[in-house]
Amino acid sequence: MCDSCGCGGAERLVVEVNRSVLDENRRVAQGNRRMLREMGAVALNLMSSPGAGKTTLLERTIAALKDRYRIGVIEGDVETERDAQRIRAQGVPVVQLTTGGACHLSAALVHKGLHGLKGIGEGVYDLVFIENVGNLVCPAAFDLGEDVKVALLSVPEGSDKPAKYPALFREASLFIITKVDLLEHFDFSLDEAERLARGINPDVEILRLSAVSGEGVGSWLEYVAGLAEGRRGIRP
Repeated sequence: MCDSCGCGGAERLVVEVNRSVLDENRRVAQGNRRMLREMGAVALNLMSSPGAGKTTLLERTIAALKDRYRIGVIEGDVETERDAQRIRAQGVPVVQLTTGGACHLSAALVHKGLHGLKGIGEGVYDLVFIENVGNLVCPAAFDLGEDVKVALLSVPEGSDKPAKYPALFREASLFIITKVDLLEHFDFSLDEAERLARGINPDVEILRLSAVSGEGVGSWLEYVAGLAEGRRGIRP
């Protein structure tokens, strides 16, 4: 028993178990990076709360870029294949991963997803999008082997979320404020959201867009195309 608090060392055990889980996840993530390099792909991990617009943005992105780049998608969700069905309708390879209750994708699950993509067609891609489970907390802690972490926050959620869920915004390379077509209907401050995010991560890039109206989508497409072209330049 712990002499200082009588907790039986439970807290220490939890810390050690969590460390072990994350260490194993990092090991698998390194394997995912190697697999992505073999496939020729740059991978983007899209993270947000449910309903922030990840799937709608993916649909618009694929429609705009699929004739220029080879795109594969890994869809993560607790249950159902609803989002995967929407992406399949865009005519690109999709692998659905259902977690059965887990609030995030792990590197091991994504490893299975990459094997699935590798088995479709030639298994060579320019871009692999990973749509993570809708959650603002857990996904940020798990390295999937991706090249870029993208945090999405929709206008209806409120501009204070970077302060309330800092880990996600600390880890992200890109922060996208979505559904800006709804700004007039919600008490959302673009300045506050961006200030809070940069206070956590001064280097984060920020985009504002609406996948419905098309506002700002061009800047996102340029960002994604730049990643794809960069990967083409170093493909083995």
